[in-house]
Amino acid sequence: MANLDEKSSEVKSTKTKVVDTVVFVLLLLGAIVMVFPLVYMVLSSFMTKNQILSADFSIIPDPWRFGKYTEVLQKPEFLRGLRNTLIVALPVLLVGGFTSSLSAFSFSKLRFKGKNGIFLGLLATMMIPFAVVMIPQYVMFTKIGWTNSLLPLIIPGLFGNVSIIFFLRQNLTSVPDSIVEAAKIDGCGYFKMYYSIFLPLMKGALMTQLILWFMGIWNDYLAPTIFIQNEEWFTLQVVIRSFNAYYAVNSDYPLIMAASVLAILPTLLLFFFFQRYIIESMAVSGVKG
Repeated sequence: MANLDEKSSEVKSTKTKVVDTVVFVLLLLGAIVMVFPLVYMVLSSFMTKNQILSADFSIIPDPWRFGKYTEVLQKPEFLRGLRNTLIVALPVLLVGGFTSSLSAFSFSKLRFKGKNGIFLGLLATMMIPFAVVMIPQYVMFTKIGWTNSLLPLIIPGLFGNVSIIFFLRQNLTSVPDSIVEAAKIDGCGYFKMYYSIFLPLMKGALMTQLILWFMGIWNDYLAPTIFIQNEEWFTLQVVIRSFNAYYAVNSDYPLIMAASVLAILPTLLLFFFFQRYIIESMAVSGVKG
């Protein structure tokens, strides 16, 4: 019997190793397929136009040309797009982060009539895709004269982000409600309670969610395309689109690739340096009830 058990365990061990190897190979191939376009975009930004258009496909630049990055940074429209994106991102993150964290504190620790119903209503809005509301929003913003400006991208974000409210509320569920009662006994008002006690407790989760929100604002393409037609207020992703339309006619693909690399560099660096905190925050917020 002992020999049979040993043989059975050996067979299972061999099968497990084979399955693990197959899964690893499939995941590796999938990773290569996903990463290759990004790698090729970076490398092609150092190529010449002739090398990209050559019938002989090549990955390594020959020769290496670094001038396209300088050329992109000297384009006024690129710098203007960078400025406009930062004008949108900074107030939205500062004010929207404050209102989101304040809402999360309210839904988590305060008691008021209809709290659960209001919160469920907010969560329901997460199910509505932007494509459904973009036409009504465009009509509304046009009637109040906000189109062709950055206001449609800034003002709604100042009232908070439903996803951040949800994650921060989940994060605060681990904090005992007795802290609220103790703070009341000490004469602490609700805002002081939020600012002095609960904001420091959710500071890490809030920073993580703000990084994700910044990445979403930085990469937003659809909303600026719909609400803004004036080139003066184009955000960075719309500027990249205009580069693609203008310079592709001249086959200046290295310049388009260089502009794209510069555009995604901040979000890549943010995710690279904070990926552990982002993953931990989402995992912890997802398992708390």
